[in-house]
Amino acid sequence: MKKRIAILATDGFEESELKSPKEAMENEGFQVDIVSLKSGSIKAWDQGNWSNEYKVDKTLDSVSANDYNALVLPGGVINPDKLRIEKDAITFIKDFFKQSKPVASICHGPWSLINADVVKGRTMTSYPSIKKDLINAGANWEDKEVVVDEGLVTSRNPDDLPAFNSKLIEEIKEGKHDLQHA
Repeated sequence: MKKRIAILATDGFEESELKSPKEAMENEGFQVDIVSLKSGSIKAWDQGNWSNEYKVDKTLDSVSANDYNALVLPGGVINPDKLRIEKDAITFIKDFFKQSKPVASICHGPWSLINADVVKGRTMTSYPSIKKDLINAGANWEDKEVVVDEGLVTSRNPDDLPAFNSKLIEEIKEGKHDLQHA
């Protein structure tokens, strides 16, 4: 059965942190959907400026964690700051943890994980500016290119994408849960 992966993002995501994992997963034969708050397209952020638009495959209100084998949360500053206050986005994220499915988050992406109350006791990394946020939420923060804790894959920044993508794919392939069908 083909693995289905959700990338949850909205306007202001760091372009390389969505594009690179998406391409790496598609090269493995996974079906990757960009899931967002609205239909149409979302706009990337790259090197301090607005960049390309990416087609939204599914809207958050039309999917559930049951539809996917794993979740990827790209960073950027604007994107996770918007997502972490969206009730449906937080519920979507929490459901992946309830179902013990892999979740990968890079850069500022862990902001959404903090609001989903899933970081306490976890060993993680992130962009250095949110280190204190994660520690205050109960995470054990490490300064490494990639950290894996029971299916949760985290990295610091775009320079870490090769290691992030490799561990993300490894966790998806080892995923203990295939899709659940209601």
